[in-house]
Amino acid sequence: MSDTAAPSPLTFPTEFPIKIMGRREAGFAQAMADLVRRHAPDFDPATMAMRPSRTGKYLSLTVTIRAVSREQLDALYREISAHPLVAMAL
Repeated sequence: MSDTAAPSPLTFPTEFPIKIMGRREAGFAQAMADLVRRHAPDFDPATMAMRPSRTGKYLSLTVTIRAVSREQLDALYREISAHPLVAMAL
């Protein structure tokens, strides 16, 4: 097996949506907006879509960034997934 990573099927730059799910707690959406802006400085938090779960216990956020590289996306997913308020990121 090769040590090199497989080439990305994406062509950069590209608009890339990310869905982030977590408990519906005060500050969750703001924390995710701040986190995303560290990796994608041109991200506009006003474009973030929010949808509560049927029971209202969870909140789903959809952020769309202008991704410029696979490395950028990988770093963003790692930080999102490690955040204590996040249950899942797709």
